[in-house]
Amino acid sequence: DNFLPQLVASAEAAVKELRRRGVCDERVGVGGHSYGGFMAANLLAHSDTFRVGVGRSGAYNRLLTPFGFQSEERTLWEAPDAYLAMSPFMHADKIQRPLLLIHGEADNNPGTFPMQSERFYQALKGLGKECRLVLLPLEAHSYAAKENVLHMLCEIDDWLQTHLVPKPAPEAAGSDASAREPAKVEEVEAK
Repeated sequence: DNFLPQLVASAEAAVKELRRRGVCDERVGVGGHSYGGFMAANLLAHSDTFRVGVGRSGAYNRLLTPFGFQSEERTLWEAPDAYLAMSPFMHADKIQRPLLLIHGEADNNPGTFPMQSERFYQALKGLGKECRLVLLPLEAHSYAAKENVLHMLCEIDDWLQTHLVPKPAPEAAGSDASAREPAKVEEVEAK
């Protein structure tokens, strides 16, 4: 019953320590796969520590896992308040940061069917939140096909580049024009 306060306190302490050591500034993202995706979504819903999130193959609505999950052994009917409180889906209205959701289209893990990401995405979109859903064809809970793994990595990189990396400042008027010329690319014919 203390999951959310502990999760938020731990994440905030970790980021505070990283800042103290000079490892990061305020541009910090959070992400995870499966239970980590669930935790990342909860952190976006219950904390303002992170600027962006990535959730992969997560379980965002705990009402869809009514017979327990992770170390929660009580059923939904024994602890409905805990299930509601721990479901990022139920707190989608509180998410103020961009969230990328990625899910294997053939995920057969009983707690993380693709419907988890699809419904969470629909809730976020319906609330006007910035989000993106990527479904990887023929992938189960863990992604295996080289093309899909590369696609996932590209999506995450694009998302983080868009939402974390500062945009270059416009160049001052009268600066050296040659410095603004694009790099020349040579085409090499494959042999």
